[in-house]
Amino acid sequence: MIRILLAEDQMLVCDALATLLDFEDDMTVIARASDGLAAVREAKRAQPDIALLDVEMPHQGGLDAAEEILQSVPDCKVILLTTFARPGYMQRAIQAGAHGYLLKDGEVEQLAAAIRAVMRGERIFHPALMMAAIASENPLSMRERDVLRGVKNGLTTKELARDLSLSEGTVRNYLSEAISKMNCTSRQDAVRRAESMGWL
Repeated sequence: MIRILLAEDQMLVCDALATLLDFEDDMTVIARASDGLAAVREAKRAQPDIALLDVEMPHQGGLDAAEEILQSVPDCKVILLTTFARPGYMQRAIQAGAHGYLLKDGEVEQLAAAIRAVMRGERIFHPALMMAAIASENPLSMRERDVLRGVKNGLTTKELARDLSLSEGTVRNYLSEAISKMNCTSRQDAVRRAESMGWL
């Protein structure tokens, strides 16, 4: 029996998906979570074979939760589910060590087949998203992403410098580089572009 942790913040979707997966003869949903932090806690407690994680959840997203689960529950395999066809998310999932990355618009039979394939040791990634991820590699450095996340959260240059232990001039340089790399015109434009690509 394949033991599944299901993490999805929309309760109706979570309940429906759990019910449909429980209809499979070789699968059972043993734990549920409505955010990334709860998913990590439940994975540590329940020790599932598979963690199905929504990418966009409150408190902690599925990508960050996937990294923690893969480190703290090494026998658990992670499949990320999303409605967002953002190449950067796929890249982050691969870098985190996820075993699968699928769009939510598929059939339950496809998801069940993907779960079985992952349990056999395969990795399952949505083909169109994989091609988009290859074609649109993230041009931003880790520090540029950190600075843009701070801008997204409303931090000033001075606050960013303090939080990142950098000089204000260095923060401005990172912002300028990020804006230039993405052919943007402002900080906010750079944040919007990076978010739309899934790079933040």
